[in-house]
Amino acid sequence: MRIFLVLFCLAIANAQVKFDSVVLSGLEARAIGPAVMSGRVTAIEAQANDPRIVWVGAASGGVWKSTNAGTSFKPVFDKYVQSIGAIAIDPKQADTVWVGTGESNVRNSVSIGAGLYKTTDGGQTWALVGLEKVERISKIVIDPKNPEVVYVACPGALWSQSSERGLYKTTDGGKSWEKILYVDENTGCADVAIDPQEPNVVYASMWQFRRKGWFFTSGGPGSGLYKSTDGGKSWKKLTAGLPEGELGRIAIAVAPSRPSTVYANVEARQTALYRSDDMGENWKRVNSSLNVMARPFYFSFLAVDPKDHRKVYKLGLTLGVSRDGGESFFNIAGETHTDHHALWIDPNNTSFMYLGTDGGVYKSYDGGQTWSMLRNLPVSQFYRVWYDLATPYNVYGGLQDNGTWTGPSRSFGGIKNKEWKNVGYGDGFYSFPDPTDPDIVYSEYQGGRLLRYHRATGEIKHISPATKINEPKLRFNWNTPFQPSRSSPGTIYLGSQYLFASTDKGESWVRLSPDLTTNDPEKQRQEESGGLTIDNSAAENHCTIYAISDSPKDPQVIWTGSDDGLVQITRDGGKTWQNVTANIPGLEQNSWVSSIEASSHDPATAYVTFDRHTFGDMKPYVYRTTDYGKTWQSIVTDDIKGFAHVIREDLVNPELLFLGTELGLYVSIDGGTSWARFTSKFPEMVPVRDLAIHPREHDLIIATHGRGIYIVDDISVLRQLKGITEKSLHIFSSRPSIVQLPVFEQEFPGSDEFVGATLPEMAYITYYLRERHLMGEFKVEILDSEGKVVSTLPGSKRKGINRVGWPMRLKPPRVAQARSSSLEGGLVFGPTVAEGLYTVRITRASEVAEGVIELVPDSKLPHSASDRKLRHETVMQLYELQGKLAYIADAVELARKQAEDRSQKLTTELKKRAESLVGRLDQLHKSLVATKEGLITGEERLRERIITLYQSVMSYGGRPSSSQLEQLDTLQKEVVAARAEFGQLLRSIEEMNSALRAKKIEPIEVLTEEAWLQQQQ
Repeated sequence: MRIFLVLFCLAIANAQVKFDSVVLSGLEARAIGPAVMSGRVTAIEAQANDPRIVWVGAASGGVWKSTNAGTSFKPVFDKYVQSIGAIAIDPKQADTVWVGTGESNVRNSVSIGAGLYKTTDGGQTWALVGLEKVERISKIVIDPKNPEVVYVACPGALWSQSSERGLYKTTDGGKSWEKILYVDENTGCADVAIDPQEPNVVYASMWQFRRKGWFFTSGGPGSGLYKSTDGGKSWKKLTAGLPEGELGRIAIAVAPSRPSTVYANVEARQTALYRSDDMGENWKRVNSSLNVMARPFYFSFLAVDPKDHRKVYKLGLTLGVSRDGGESFFNIAGETHTDHHALWIDPNNTSFMYLGTDGGVYKSYDGGQTWSMLRNLPVSQFYRVWYDLATPYNVYGGLQDNGTWTGPSRSFGGIKNKEWKNVGYGDGFYSFPDPTDPDIVYSEYQGGRLLRYHRATGEIKHISPATKINEPKLRFNWNTPFQPSRSSPGTIYLGSQYLFASTDKGESWVRLSPDLTTNDPEKQRQEESGGLTIDNSAAENHCTIYAISDSPKDPQVIWTGSDDGLVQITRDGGKTWQNVTANIPGLEQNSWVSSIEASSHDPATAYVTFDRHTFGDMKPYVYRTTDYGKTWQSIVTDDIKGFAHVIREDLVNPELLFLGTELGLYVSIDGGTSWARFTSKFPEMVPVRDLAIHPREHDLIIATHGRGIYIVDDISVLRQLKGITEKSLHIFSSRPSIVQLPVFEQEFPGSDEFVGATLPEMAYITYYLRERHLMGEFKVEILDSEGKVVSTLPGSKRKGINRVGWPMRLKPPRVAQARSSSLEGGLVFGPTVAEGLYTVRITRASEVAEGVIELVPDSKLPHSASDRKLRHETVMQLYELQGKLAYIADAVELARKQAEDRSQKLTTELKKRAESLVGRLDQLHKSLVATKEGLITGEERLRERIITLYQSVMSYGGRPSSSQLEQLDTLQKEVVAARAEFGQLLRSIEEMNSALRAKKIEPIEVLTEEAWLQQQQ
């Protein structure tokens, strides 16, 4: 048995370590937000008997739960697909909640779902309960009398035919499902509603729709409105009073207070709101105002006031309300973000409601007359991300329907909403600062509309190139590539069907290419797009350049990729071009080129991702060439899930690659041979649309389409990972750590806003363990240049990469005890250690590894090395001075208490001597520390003056003032004098002790400094 165990342990030790999420788990992403503009919200449900408990589903940002009416939210769905279509709460068991994935507001950028989920413990755990292949779910309705009966409306696949669509029903809480209404593989169920009093009465709308990369069709012969009176066993198509001809999307709402009244917003050649007062048998057209007619494929939500059957809400560009059964509407919520998708009305207090928009969640207490935004949902949908070289650097990016923003990568106390600045509008995409003029920020919104923003004045200049006479109209993708050159600072590139360049900040443009697309006229009918309702927002613009990348190694090499599937390269700065698409193996024609990455190491190497989800193909396609496109190699493995959006090659190690897909972030350390999903403090299946690597900080900046911006700090560890995974223990080298000073701001913001995670005031030690450490000693020590242990840290023991933070500070100072604590807040901080090199030593049982960590000054601060050195020396003198005073004060007080106790046991002359000693000790103690009771007494003694000076000198990074240095000298002399006075008292104590021993009374024990120090450990 013993031999078997030995062999088994050796087999484990020698087994090759698989590169996976576990290995990466010690590297954590931090969410920096923002939430100031939030993002598209698709579903809201609150608990009827306690509306403080509210659930929010985001378009691609997962599920969030609040237990305090939205003051704060917690994400509860991070391990699953983040695209949410519907939420329903069990009316009899509030901890049971159903979530349907796959948004049904089927705009061009909509994400995909992966089925229906259910929790029975309030969101702590989830179970997949079916419908995995329906792709998107629009509504979940629970029978109020029997919660085991649930109806689920599934519009189904957006980009392809599929029989996995229709209306589904379960009668056993999701254990089994029956498709109870189905038309054909092009038509799905858009909405379902039941009669709350007679739940066997069911209404369902069927919708025929299809989107392509270049066209959208809403409506067709499959669409219609249906009714069942037997729980879906049989159906009747409703037509009386409804429009003739083909229909599109239909929204349904049954009035809870009078279920015979039913409303339907019907997309047709003339979209309108219809009302039935006889349970759907006959319909009357009641309204066709703008908000009723606007974009019915995108705005398909009706709600009836739970207590008033004539009060109906129509969500659209804004929130419309009717008090006369839909005959007339007036708009409310004008101060909220436009584009409304979800509304919950409190059934017990209909003046209270939650509203979901393209810009987050709002709540109202007065029936929608006024609204407050819940500024704590970081569900912004970024498309692109960039950075600058400020300290700390800022990130830039464009968001779906929320413009373009810039914010800091870190900030003391966390990154607040107010620190994000708007620098562009519309649907934001590319944004970046001018590399030669920090006052200028470029941005772009849908359809190639370019902006140049001037920070100092707030001015915006439109700089898009114009179509020239007798030339074809410029075709710009909805998400037009617009970016700085990686090899020629001051040059910016733009793609239409042509590649443009500007060297004068967009004042003029030079065309560098012919048409680099297929120029297929069948894919250029955008003015006809929409189906029954024409909808041409530039979202379907096609036959355009979508990706541009110039080589950092050779400015003459530029790559382009188009949305209709062409990869082109020039090696002479645009004079000639070569179409290399046919050289790519295993790729169907017209595959959308979602990104191109010219290598930072080799001008002949490039990476390309293709996205075929607009053809119904959700697989990833990623290729690499090392010979300017003559040959290509697929670098996709089975570990990658979701269609590919972006690939980035590391700036230092060409084998380190990062891939963003619709279902997460992936990392390869071997040039794409193997991939691992990144999941550490990161939503596992969030869409990742863009990636950037900061050249100075070595941070990976992640643009998610649904959860804002994330940063993985200092990825240099990943550059070193290949080749050391078989080691038992390894310490990675890391970037220098900045010795920072806290910056404090007097504000009291409350807890109702999201605060982005900042980079803590720490130096990080990163190391690798081949196996999790289970037994024996494990510690991380920091040693100074003399080999003295400065700090000992409890190290993480997980398998793979581990990262532990060192605060770069000594322990808080030892401070004399006092009755007032008003000055002690700042004493929780010890002084920062000196700049320079430190040794990291990790002890793992009998194994020891050593590394080096470097601490450097904050480059933002203007102080010279000599001033910083003097400041550090002064802080350390005050730090040590507090310890010296603390010993004296504690020893004096202990002696005083003993002398007072002994005096109670004495009489006559000896008692007077003891009382005199007590008085002298008490007088000395009161001169050393504040002794009055109370929080703020105004009493200042030697202790308080040292503390004040310590805090003052420590809060500034440069040279102490002359006054402060004079104060230090004075305080040092006073502590010396106090020590001398205590020395004199010690002689009196010894004399008293002789008399006490003569009377066989326990003498006064004097606390030595050595004993006191031991007590402080």
